[in-house]
Amino acid sequence: MPTDLPNVAHLIIPPVRDLGDGFHVKRVLPAREQMMVGPFIFFDEMGPIHFKSGNGLDVRPHPHIGLATVTYLFEGEILHRDSVGSVQTIRPGEVNWMTAGRGIVHSERTGSELRASGGPLAGIQLWLALPKRDEETPPSFTHFDAPQLPRLIAGGVELTLIAGEWLGARSPVQVFSPLFYVDAQFARGSKLVMPAGYEQRALYVTHGVIELDGHRIEASQMLVLQPGKEVTFTSRDGARAMLLGGEPLEEARYIWWNFVASSAERIRQAQADWRDGKFAAVPGETEFIPAPDMNSVRPRSSDD
Repeated sequence: MPTDLPNVAHLIIPPVRDLGDGFHVKRVLPAREQMMVGPFIFFDEMGPIHFKSGNGLDVRPHPHIGLATVTYLFEGEILHRDSVGSVQTIRPGEVNWMTAGRGIVHSERTGSELRASGGPLAGIQLWLALPKRDEETPPSFTHFDAPQLPRLIAGGVELTLIAGEWLGARSPVQVFSPLFYVDAQFARGSKLVMPAGYEQRALYVTHGVIELDGHRIEASQMLVLQPGKEVTFTSRDGARAMLLGGEPLEEARYIWWNFVASSAERIRQAQADWRDGKFAAVPGETEFIPAPDMNSVRPRSSDD
């Protein structure tokens, strides 16, 4: 697809990363072409994978600062535990929203019943950088069942508003800056107009093919759009895509490992705190993921 289209700033084709045991993710953001879209600084598509009986996801306890994570599944389930005492299974169409703020630790695993039987897993996990005023907010966790999320129909496209505001609707998920995050399921021959209201906007195709200005956007591709222009997406045969965007944060953001902050010094402090065991533990868990060597790679800045 040409990248010089009048409505397109960047086309991102993510690399595939193997996290072990055959579990793969597509790391869409941060990308060389664009680090952030609005406050969204991290975008992973998980799977799809089908775990054999006795196997499952095992992301050991690890820390975060300065961000909020949002997990949304298409298939399967994940058991979330964290250092504020939350224990929550998430299933397709539901939302797990975790605000790290000044610091939180969590694990993500396959529950015992699904591990015994085996089963699929697929979904999206995003991180949102918190505004500077909220970086040190107390950590918290909230779960939303599928019926709590607003649903809209526009041009034959079924829209689930995961977070933020879209077409006059508002998600119950508390956000810290103006944004939208939408699951869009296109029927055959459907059409969706994306308003120009937010400065930064993107579309990521998870299934099928979507067209813009006569050009095809295929699964596992993200379009970052030019600001200030209304665009129209169509689908001949049906497709599914995630729509996201918002207003950019005022300050640059640094990202290193699981940490996001408005200063490199804050990230270095978090690295030392994790090394020295100063983060709160996840109740009932003794495993943890060691931090990489801080000297091996410098924090990446959104000003780079």
